[in-house]
Amino acid sequence: MNAHATKGVARGHPPRPPRRSILLTEHRNMSDNSYLTDRLTPENTGILLVDHQTGLILGVQDHDQNQVRRNARALARTAKVFGLPVVATTSAPQGPNGPLLPELVAELPAGAPVIHRSGEVDAFDDPAFEAAVRAMDRPNLVIAGVITDVCLMFASLSALGRGYKVHSVLDASGTTNQLARETSLLRLQNAGATLNSTVGVISELLRDWKNPGGPGTADIFSNLAMPFYGAVSASHAAAGGNNG
Repeated sequence: MNAHATKGVARGHPPRPPRRSILLTEHRNMSDNSYLTDRLTPENTGILLVDHQTGLILGVQDHDQNQVRRNARALARTAKVFGLPVVATTSAPQGPNGPLLPELVAELPAGAPVIHRSGEVDAFDDPAFEAAVRAMDRPNLVIAGVITDVCLMFASLSALGRGYKVHSVLDASGTTNQLARETSLLRLQNAGATLNSTVGVISELLRDWKNPGGPGTADIFSNLAMPFYGAVSASHAAAGGNNG
């Protein structure tokens, strides 16, 4: 090797490979998670809301706690708009974790099961919860939970292990810090979960504003998931809709 070839390389040390962001992971199992073949529909999707409790929600520090509350409500209301089955669950609600958020209880469809676990950290370790999920008979599960690196993480991993296709909804979940959030995202993605948002899930279910779920979706966007959308809609209406 001549002097020109070794210029800029420390003697005795091979050149370092370019650095990659820890979030740039290879997309695994693409054939098993194709958008075109596995799109969310009202017929193939169920929703799991894991441990959105009055005590646990106070630990959400990685993003807006109030938006997590609104997005959890938005998912519950989405279940009513599109006729989706939903299962909610709590962990030791008589203790410091607290009960299910009252505003979320008010949004759940009539008759939706709420499974109160006595101590199981992974919701799927509770036989009643697993039975309720199985009874939904839906291959796609939209899952949100507080906190992200425990309640959302373990439920998503267990669902994947049972053969479900999982959409982990990040903005209806939350955790204590950004590092916990990032490590959770890596583990979920590497396990095969689809990382999604509340608006992304709802829009995929809607597919076309002309569908019957259009008005209900507009209401969810305007009042819960995207509050700015109400102002946009009002401005559009004031301008005469599509006229002009």
